[in-house]
Amino acid sequence: MFNKAHLFITLTLTFSFTLIGCNSEEETKPQPKTEQSSSNVSHHHVAGHGGAVIQLGTSNIGSFNVTATRDEGPIIAGKDAPIDVTVVPSTDETAIAVRFWIGTEDGVGSIKTKAGIENPAEPNRLHTHAIVPNPIPTGCQLWVEIETNNRDKVTGAFDLNSE
Repeated sequence: MFNKAHLFITLTLTFSFTLIGCNSEEETKPQPKTEQSSSNVSHHHVAGHGGAVIQLGTSNIGSFNVTATRDEGPIIAGKDAPIDVTVVPSTDETAIAVRFWIGTEDGVGSIKTKAGIENPAEPNRLHTHAIVPNPIPTGCQLWVEIETNNRDKVTGAFDLNSE
């Protein structure tokens, strides 16, 4: 019973944070400009969010080419971080689920969040608000887990480029 209750609470909180985060008037206000290297910051608008987008990099995770970004802003313990990941298959394998978490590879103290398609015109770009663990562990990264149509799971990490 504990596992079902924990899962229900986690899903309810994740859904609530996503609704609050994506529909908040505060996020649609222009963000103040900061002095950052143009090599890791893109200044285009992402659907539903305002401000600059920080490029976290591109990596091969299993047979997928994965590019990760996050919205500009500090990574704060106990808060959420808007994350977008583009997952492009390089074989006939497909992603049937993509989950993100912020923390360490073992996920201890983190909450895995299933990502979804935010814009139907970009079906390979997935979005969610990942909860930042409190306290933030040493070596904290963005972790991306891809579950394939073969039911295999492959995982990779990205540096958060914390401000």
